[in-house]
Amino acid sequence: MIFQNEFINWFRSSSPYIHAHRNKTFVVCFGGEAVLAEDFYHHVHDFALLDSLGVRLVLVHGIRPQIDLRLAKLGVEPNYHHHLRVTDDTALQCAKEAAGLVRVEIEALLSMGLANSPMAGAKIKVASGNFVIAKPLGVIDGVDYGHTGEVRRIDSAAIHQLLDQDSVVLMSPVGYSPSGEVFNLSAEQVATAVAIALKAEKLIFLTEGKCISPETGETVAQMTAEEAHTFLLQHNNSIPDTSRLPLLAAIQACQAGVLRTHLVCRKQSGVLLLELFTRDGVGTLVSSTPFEELRTAALNDIGGILELIRPLEQQGILAKRAREKIETEIADYIVLERDGLIIACMALHANRQCRVGVIACLAVHPNYRGSARGERMLNFAYRKAWQMELQRLLVLSTRTVQWFIERGFAPTALDNLPEALKTLYNPERNSKLLAKDIDLSRHHDKNS
Repeated sequence: MIFQNEFINWFRSSSPYIHAHRNKTFVVCFGGEAVLAEDFYHHVHDFALLDSLGVRLVLVHGIRPQIDLRLAKLGVEPNYHHHLRVTDDTALQCAKEAAGLVRVEIEALLSMGLANSPMAGAKIKVASGNFVIAKPLGVIDGVDYGHTGEVRRIDSAAIHQLLDQDSVVLMSPVGYSPSGEVFNLSAEQVATAVAIALKAEKLIFLTEGKCISPETGETVAQMTAEEAHTFLLQHNNSIPDTSRLPLLAAIQACQAGVLRTHLVCRKQSGVLLLELFTRDGVGTLVSSTPFEELRTAALNDIGGILELIRPLEQQGILAKRAREKIETEIADYIVLERDGLIIACMALHANRQCRVGVIACLAVHPNYRGSARGERMLNFAYRKAWQMELQRLLVLSTRTVQWFIERGFAPTALDNLPEALKTLYNPERNSKLLAKDIDLSRHHDKNS
């Protein structure tokens, strides 16, 4: 029964993402290592599920280990420079063979429809083609890269036409020139160029390892493109290529208009589903804008605010507020939104005549406490108070008195509550009144 309840809760919580992802274009890139892995079929099952949920799917696969294996059989040492293969005639022939074989293997897996399996009844149409127009990379640092190329253009119209026909588009890291030459390309570059050309909603890399912060040893959950650039500059020598190359691609994609790029370790079963259908995911999100947005509330936030504060009202931590009251005072509210969910809120009720503001209704979602989000809300309230040239902030509290004291508020007598704001006080709750003065001159100096 516990398992059933967990499944029901998860399935219900995934429904907003099912709706949000339908008819959206996702580009998924994975290396040749993933194709060689014994559990690759798990990812194929997840590709099939995404397709069945209405996601327009473009798959870009790599072939680096497959090329190396063929070169090894020929007794030829792979040649790399600046993490890119130098593709001579022999390596190009191996690349052609590897691309063809891997494409056929993936098509075969996507064609499965065995009963009593996740692929039962899938009937996936897979399409491939010469969608990548490429040019030679040329000579860099005196090294001739031979048949290694770079993307010149993507035939996005042809790909869109196939996606409109409900096909999964499968692409190899091979490009062609107008004169008929064949070039070996980087899978990351192809995936990035395709995502940009298609104006894809998401670019997803199934990586060989997690994006770990050298400072904390933990997975980096989210970064803006600007933060990712700084992260690479600070830790370039300690970040392996398995994370560095996808991060560089993510930065390029975000700067070119792809809103979100996900880096997820392919070694975890179901990683695509966990990343795409849970609120916090399991990988690293690189976005063009911050994943959490702190802003003034709007009318369509009222439902989220009520859902957030209702449990705290029932526990007596917050005073009960009618929906109508919140609606009339919505301009006073500040919210912290995370991927469509209101995870924190606060109200700043200002009386400009008295030059006093009252902080109220501070709430943080239980799953997001302990990460200084309350502090962020309070700092946002300070900035609003400075902008309105308020001289003093007050707060009425029953259970969070110490938290405010630690942030510079001091207990004060109820008589200090301005007459115009006394309607906010409910004697039955016996709330404590705390106050903090605003240093307007310091604020103006800081921003001059």
